Amino acid sequence: MSSGLWLRLLDGLLVTLQLTVYGAGLGLVFAFAAGIARLSANRLVRGISFAYTEAFRGLPALVVLFWLVFALPGLGFQLAPLFAGVVALSLNIGAYGAEVVRGAILAVPPAQLEAATALNFTPWQRMRLVVLPQAVVTMVPPFGNLLIELLKATALVSLVYLQDLTFQGQIVRAATGDTAMTFLGLLVGYGVIALVLTALMRLLERRVAASIGRTVRPSLFAGRIA
Repeated sequence: MSSGLWLRLLDGLLVTLQLTVYGAGLGLVFAFAAGIARLSANRLVRGISFAYTEAFRGLPALVVLFWLVFALPGLGFQLAPLFAGVVALSLNIGAYGAEVVRGAILAVPPAQLEAATALNFTPWQRMRLVVLPQAVVTMVPPFGNLLIELLKATALVSLVYLQDLTFQGQIVRAATGDTAMTFLGLLVGYGVIALVLTALMRLLERRVAASIGRTVRPSLFAGRIA
């Protein structure tokens, strides 16, 4: 394979990493905002959050991506392809993450909240100092799974001509005529990225658990907390 084709794959890898990192960052914002809003005392806030999570968990990310890239310009809004890809993926992954956030917060023992209330903590202080530090430990393993799902979903952007790893792989396949080796390379590329992300999430899980005095129990099942 010529150096030019290798450079194409490296360019595609960079775009895939950008989509994954930016999508994860924005998706995390959506997840926390919607997940906490689902527990709000305000019915309107709960309703908006519920509508978002249910809508985007039910909508295929590809349809959202097509709408942002091909339909939105008809309404007078033109998004850069990379930005459209990030928004589509983050809206989808954020809806699933919102349920993770909500479930983790509800899993915090009520006695912890009662103790914080007895200490005259405000609702924000209870959330910031008591609830979230414990809930985040529970969130990390499922967030790791969602991050891998996000990585795999980035391949969808090749259908809107965004030159990610999959798109560049198609160009290399057409140039070389070697379908088997090209797609084997893509499998290895995505697999290596997934392994690196998994290792980073395991490290984050241990760091977060240690910060509140808990340890991650070595197990065949990732994400178990002692």
